Amino acid sequence: MKRIIYSIIILSLLAACAPAPTEAPSAPAQTEAPAAPAQTEAPQAQEPATQAPAEKKLTYCYITPGPDTWYKRDVEGFQYGASLDGVEVIVVNSDYDVEKELANIDFCITQGVDGISVFSFNENGARIAAQKGKEAGIPVVATDSVGSVAAAGQEIVAEIDFDWTAMGESYAQWMADNYPGEDFVIITGNFESIPCQKINEAMKRKSEELGKNKLLDIRDADYNPNKAVEVAQDLLQSGLDFKIMFVMDEDMAAAVIRMLKDKGVLNNPIKVIAQNGSPAGIPLVKAGELKYTISSSPGWEGYIAYLALHNYVIGKSTKVNQHIFLPIMPVTEENIDDPMQVVPWEIVPDVYEQLTQKYFPELVAYRQ
Repeated sequence: MKRIIYSIIILSLLAACAPAPTEAPSAPAQTEAPAAPAQTEAPQAQEPATQAPAEKKLTYCYITPGPDTWYKRDVEGFQYGASLDGVEVIVVNSDYDVEKELANIDFCITQGVDGISVFSFNENGARIAAQKGKEAGIPVVATDSVGSVAAAGQEIVAEIDFDWTAMGESYAQWMADNYPGEDFVIITGNFESIPCQKINEAMKRKSEELGKNKLLDIRDADYNPNKAVEVAQDLLQSGLDFKIMFVMDEDMAAAVIRMLKDKGVLNNPIKVIAQNGSPAGIPLVKAGELKYTISSSPGWEGYIAYLALHNYVIGKSTKVNQHIFLPIMPVTEENIDDPMQVVPWEIVPDVYEQLTQKYFPELVAYRQ
């Protein structure tokens, strides 16, 4: 009898503790996976196929030529653009080594990235990157290749440059206007660099055309400030009668200026002119120690390279063999503090966006 009573009590307790209607209601399952959300996403599938790549995580590879400040800022500009679109960037440095550059190109290809931006220190690097990218189906853009890739008959999405020839002509014109009769020497960055070649050629040709200043010598400093000082000292002791020294970048120019000041010959008679409009150079211009320079921001250039590549990858542009020139802006007393003319090297989003909207609105149209 007790067993019967216990059984009745146990069954009663089980019935009270396990109410079937609330244990497995059908509503929660339906509210977690309603049909409506799936259907509201469906129209995206009907949009143009060019939108599809935005749904996956894109990865670009950036091949930088060396550790110089210019190249670092160019990388940062590219990364800035990528950060706005959630794109991952792999950066590899060639350290001015041809074999390492080739290995970096192969590395980017084997990683299966969605796009490659190459900044080569020699004439062949960008062309090889474009060729291998084309074979692998990976879009490629090149920075400071001066149109050499397309000129060689190799397809590339875009080559991004400043107008190095116009820049060289500007230096020659400035010397003729301000110091006629005074000859000059050039301390270039790297003889293999195409921008250096273009500036050197333009300065020589334009100065000969104007007939006011004569080029006496060109030396290579490998974009190394210490080597630039050694080269400048050697030029001072060479017996050449020059009074103007062009130095390819302002990191090198700053070091050369310090040496000339120590020797008491800065502006007495040696005048220094340079290229960049960088944080290293602007204070020297204001102090009258750097007589002339031209603003050319690598940060903004890197950003434009990113935009050219990204527009192609996401299908907003199908153009190839584009040659995109960023404007060059001589630094003067009137504009030296205007970031829209003396463009910052470091990332200043508002400035970069305003400049891009002004000069290249089509490259940011995809964000609207």
